[in-house]
Amino acid sequence: MRKVTAGLFSTIDGVVESPDQWQTAFDDEMGAELSRMLEAQDTVLLGRVTYTEWAGYWPTSTDEPFATWINNAPKYVASTTLDSVDEWSNSTLIKGSVADFVRDLREQDGGDIGTAGSPSLVRSLIAEGLVDELTLMISPVVSGGGRSRLFTDDTAQTTFELVEAKPTSSGTIIATYRPAR
Repeated sequence: MRKVTAGLFSTIDGVVESPDQWQTAFDDEMGAELSRMLEAQDTVLLGRVTYTEWAGYWPTSTDEPFATWINNAPKYVASTTLDSVDEWSNSTLIKGSVADFVRDLREQDGGDIGTAGSPSLVRSLIAEGLVDELTLMISPVVSGGGRSRLFTDDTAQTTFELVEAKPTSSGTIIATYRPAR
């Protein structure tokens, strides 16, 4: 069975929205962790917001290694408001239940299935018991109010086990968790 992984940039106060507005540094260790995650993945799950933002940028970006990877990877988009995702090659709009779709996708052959950004999608997959590994890159900053956090106040209690935690040269903590089962 394929593994579903989620990797998100986070602040100390749990904000995961718009890391470009609060992330103070990106160091070599963070780059190595992202590379490790991408090497294991061959499929990407995206929420509507991340898809919309990225579809306007990555298809025309060719100078970055990530551009080649993301443009060639199969991308499955969870949205109830989009009618089409045809503007970005290798993108498919998920019809019906996202949880059922991901359950079926996990049964197919292939590498890890990774989420890209998409905190609402990650939150819903965790609630359905479909995230096998959650990696948070926790930056040493407090974002404050007005931005979305990974977990909302009404999130059901979920227990995770720490797999690994390591500090980076910029003060970020890379923490990897697995749901306690």
